[in-house]
Amino acid sequence: MQKMIATTVQIVTIESDYAGQRIDNFLMTRLKNVPKTRIYRLLRKGEVRVNKKRIDPSYRLLAGDLVRIPPLKLEVSKASPQPHPSLVETLTQRILYEDNALLIINKPSGIAVHGGTGLKFGLIEALRTMYPKSPQLELAHRLDLETSGCLVIAKKRSALRELHDLLREGHVHKVYYALTKGHWKATELRVELSLQKNHLSSGERIVKVNKDGKPSLTIFEPVQSYTEAMLVEATLHTGRTHQIRVHAQHRGHPLAGDEKYGDRDFNKYMRQLGLKRLFLHAHLLEFTLPSSGQKISVKAPMDLELETCLSKLALL
Repeated sequence: MQKMIATTVQIVTIESDYAGQRIDNFLMTRLKNVPKTRIYRLLRKGEVRVNKKRIDPSYRLLAGDLVRIPPLKLEVSKASPQPHPSLVETLTQRILYEDNALLIINKPSGIAVHGGTGLKFGLIEALRTMYPKSPQLELAHRLDLETSGCLVIAKKRSALRELHDLLREGHVHKVYYALTKGHWKATELRVELSLQKNHLSSGERIVKVNKDGKPSLTIFEPVQSYTEAMLVEATLHTGRTHQIRVHAQHRGHPLAGDEKYGDRDFNKYMRQLGLKRLFLHAHLLEFTLPSSGQKISVKAPMDLELETCLSKLALL
């Protein structure tokens, strides 16, 4: 059974721990019972203000900012929803690294990093129920729904700020495994092409190579050649949406299982070998936290489905 509660206007002073966080993410963490669509509506209408001014959802908070949160009527359940036990077990088994500030998990393919329309639990929501003593748990970066591998979650705002700085300055070494169509030539391996993100009327995101887009650099390196495909390592030097997928597709080597940017016949061929997902895996993640000087290097093993696919290709 649900009940309605009313809140009064809140004026929140931003502490240094929250400096640098986007206002939309701050609100989603603070207003856990409010749907994401409603939060964006509040921002769009100017009902949420910072220092008495309207702001965009992308506004990054500064220490000392005064955030006005309007009165809200919230539907609150007596019992908070919980992730399915099988999801909790899966995530527990896929923890690659953990300390008092960070958590690195081998994200499964097919699980969104955060909840959305029609989806109560993404990976971060499930982890928050698993770590009730870490209320500041936040994604440091994101992986696409179908991409598996290394994903960093910060337990503290200070760690999140450090990670965001490292990512922005290009000091996080990220290497992915990708199975691609055809065979790469040496002259194709460096892809430095600007990317532009667009939203279709359906809300779907589509990314295209465009000189007016954001500068993007991916370095591909062959790992293993097969009859009609090649396993490559893709090293990201920028972190644009769908970067590896679009850069590979532009070179004529789309990723296996990529329904958005891929080749239909190649995908059909790979499905016959048992591949039912995008073959993109965040294999390696390395960075050094300035505050401690600690170097963190983590590798995520490939899932059985990907290993099985490679084994079948090797027999052809």
